[in-house]
Amino acid sequence: MNQRMVGSAHEACAAEYLTGCGYRILERNFRCRAGEIDLIARDGEYLVFVEVKYRRDPSAGDPLEAVDRKKQRKISRTAAYYCLRAGYGETTPCRFDVVAFRGEEIQLVKNAFPYRGA
Repeated sequence: MNQRMVGSAHEACAAEYLTGCGYRILERNFRCRAGEIDLIARDGEYLVFVEVKYRRDPSAGDPLEAVDRKKQRKISRTAAYYCLRAGYGETTPCRFDVVAFRGEEIQLVKNAFPYRGA
């Protein structure tokens, strides 16, 4: 399996996991000029932008470390564009979550980072 197929499989697994946690998936692989967001969902009142990261084994590093400040800014800009395009107002509560896979282990980090504008 190539990296894109592995990524897609883990994104599908993350969507299933989040659905089991009560999230409602709105979008998968939202793309625009600003970047890409793996999953966009609703969790109660929150509009949630979810980054999915996978590492086969510890030698590849921690998947959470891959969501660095640069990646956070890119996700934040993409989320802002999504909100504008989808008609969500400034009062819509938003959150950035990360689903991390370490081999077969899955971890959900709610509110993993704050909005990081331009």
